[in-house]
Amino acid sequence: MNIANVAGRAAASRPAYEDSTMHITFADESPVYDGDDLAVHFAALVDGEPVVCSITAEALEDHFGARSPREEDMLDAFASGAARIRAVCAEALDESGGQPVVLRSGLFRVAGLEPE
Repeated sequence: MNIANVAGRAAASRPAYEDSTMHITFADESPVYDGDDLAVHFAALVDGEPVVCSITAEALEDHFGARSPREEDMLDAFASGAARIRAVCAEALDESGGQPVVLRSGLFRVAGLEPE
């Protein structure tokens, strides 16, 4: 993931969390699977600054239907759940003051973050 490219693509990004005290968006840049960390990394823009965030393989398996920790399964699960992942990430970024976040399985079970 080329974070420099992400900052330059702010105009193509979409607002993610309108109740935030910060302006949080996500560029259309493809997420990157990290087999060493068993996570998918993706970029957010917080007040125009790139922030690398991650979601664990466990969260993708538990909540987004990933069949295994293989790259293809992880990226497919991320793509199918991208809207919810970004919404939860934006809330977590707001709570962290814009610092990088790792979305773990338990976060998606928190009251109010489960899908309707």
